[in-house]
Amino acid sequence: MTVPSDFTSSLSPAERAAYGRSARRKAPRSSHGTYEAAPQRLDAVEMVERQSAERVRELVPIRYGRMLESPFRFYRGAAGIMAADLAPLSDTGLRVQLCGDAHPLNFRLLASPERRLVFDINDFDETLPGPFEWDVKRLAAGFVTAARANGFSRREQNNTVRACVAAYRERMREFAGMRTLDIWYAQDAVDRMRELLASTMDEDTTRRTARATRRARTRTHLRAFGKLTEVTDQGRRITPDPPLITPLDQLLDDPSEEGREKQLRGLVEQYARTLPSERRHLLGRYRLVDMARKVVGVGSVGTRCWILLLLGRDDDDPLLLQAKEAGESVLAAHTGGDPYDNQGRRVVTGQRLIQTTSDIFLGWTHVVGLDGRDRDFYVRQLWDWKGIAQPETMGPDMLSLFGRFCGACLARAHARSGDPIALSAYLGTSDRFDRALTEFAQSYADQNERDFAALEAARRAGRIRVERL
Repeated sequence: MTVPSDFTSSLSPAERAAYGRSARRKAPRSSHGTYEAAPQRLDAVEMVERQSAERVRELVPIRYGRMLESPFRFYRGAAGIMAADLAPLSDTGLRVQLCGDAHPLNFRLLASPERRLVFDINDFDETLPGPFEWDVKRLAAGFVTAARANGFSRREQNNTVRACVAAYRERMREFAGMRTLDIWYAQDAVDRMRELLASTMDEDTTRRTARATRRARTRTHLRAFGKLTEVTDQGRRITPDPPLITPLDQLLDDPSEEGREKQLRGLVEQYARTLPSERRHLLGRYRLVDMARKVVGVGSVGTRCWILLLLGRDDDDPLLLQAKEAGESVLAAHTGGDPYDNQGRRVVTGQRLIQTTSDIFLGWTHVVGLDGRDRDFYVRQLWDWKGIAQPETMGPDMLSLFGRFCGACLARAHARSGDPIALSAYLGTSDRFDRALTEFAQSYADQNERDFAALEAARRAGRIRVERL
């Protein structure tokens, strides 16, 4: 895969900074403050339906039901719409490995392999190299959408966005002065973050942050094991809850043990080949006993997602993996990005590049699906000290604090894959970029609400079928 910052590898720091400043001629910082829908913009419902055409048909109404819960939930499922909206806008040419779907709920507490709790990006389904500002704009508009859902004033909405973007800009400036390996090793350890913010957090914020940390530490694979499995006559198996959790043998045309074993064995054997040898050895200590299709998230509903139950020493020694379908990134049509022989590999490669604490079981595979079509997947553990933010419960100060965390985290991800010196030079020391992104975020949140209303109108007109689960 091409490293996004190859063009700067032979330049001096001064030349890299000059390159970053020169990007202002192509895309002035103030130019990011405007958003107008392109004249040829497709109908939002049509864009959503095009994605749905590639998904499991019976699950699509669940996707629509979740997107129609609120404009914020709609936004979570509209990465493809926003990618098409960003593509015609001014482009800095400063490339990084994009998350591709940097909305606020894709930032959370995660466990490092050393069992430290860190704050990092969690979702890389759409990752691909592209202009750094696309991620920042998606994050900024997501915070306005979340703030509106909480009934915040316009001023409070803007404060949240400016806190987020300022944190991105200031953190990038820090990285511009750091050695290369120091950037690569940088982490947002939760204990260190609390220390740095202790002087600014009030008692309620301190208490809620500590509670979120404790909660994340309880979201282990053993808790998932207890919640998602049961003892049957055949031994420990995944508990059915159709259509949200549907065991493989209920989906197979040939539900016999032989047909089931063929599906299971093929998936795991191919996936294991993508792991480093020592982790392949660890995986070999487990045997696969069950597999089920699971409905996850909002934007991912309808993609083929499997949970795999493996057992080690006995029925109380579990490993739960998630195999999630990886299609072409929604950014691909707009970036001319590198071709990939496996979209699961694209996800894993991007994740390893910009996330500091990737799961030890992260890998990919390629299998023939139940419909007879070849499909790519990436695999990781299901639940492993994951703390999920709840913006809908946050007041203005707490949401701004969360915005600061997310902005700083995104800067670290971009500094690993892009050129922090060029990026920092482009952003500068003033708040001009921050103010522009605040204007953009408000305009795009308006567009998101119009698209949400269009999907609701399609439901009322019977154009789409909705199921709320």
